[in-house]
Amino acid sequence: MGSFRTLEPVSRKFGFDRGTPVDRMYMDHFLQMHKTDITGHVLEVGDNQYTKKYGHNIKRSVILRGNAKGSECYDGDLTDQETLKTLGQYDCLIATQVFNFIFDVPAAIKGLDMLLRKGGTGLITVAGLSQISRYDFDRWGDYWRFTTLSAKKLFDAHFGAGKTEIKSYGNVLVATGFIQGMAGEEFSHEELFYIDPDYQIMIAIKIKK
Repeated sequence: MGSFRTLEPVSRKFGFDRGTPVDRMYMDHFLQMHKTDITGHVLEVGDNQYTKKYGHNIKRSVILRGNAKGSECYDGDLTDQETLKTLGQYDCLIATQVFNFIFDVPAAIKGLDMLLRKGGTGLITVAGLSQISRYDFDRWGDYWRFTTLSAKKLFDAHFGAGKTEIKSYGNVLVATGFIQGMAGEEFSHEELFYIDPDYQIMIAIKIKK
């Protein structure tokens, strides 16, 4: 890993310029573990890359994002239920690294609940230890970093205890490299997936409504 005794990181691009960002590898691992839930009517926030990658028996794939374009791409805001009323409900909702950039997280959780039908599954990831995303910070905001405890309290407060499964990814070695901008390929599989709950790079949340 070399010396980190410097005021400049290895990279400010989360590892994109060196390979695959560490948190993207964690997202893939989480969604692959729960790919059987990605079925039927699926809504994904931002784009539908994970619906395409892990979904099966997809009847409808919908994208929710601002400034939406396309027949199955809708302009909506999880914190504003008025913008969600025409979207219906879904068997699965995927939102990766979205809640960090929403100031009113409880309102967004209510919006997520509105979009999930009874028996539906929410697959959510949020950042823990991470640098600021300057692109988002300067446009709509980069507000929060989460822990398994804060995520559990937020989602349990709305859905109720027993409806959520929450786990963390990360350890001190990978957290140090990730903050510096190293890519996932620069670590072994064993290093990447050794879990130390005191160094939570990413939090993964599964909701069963």
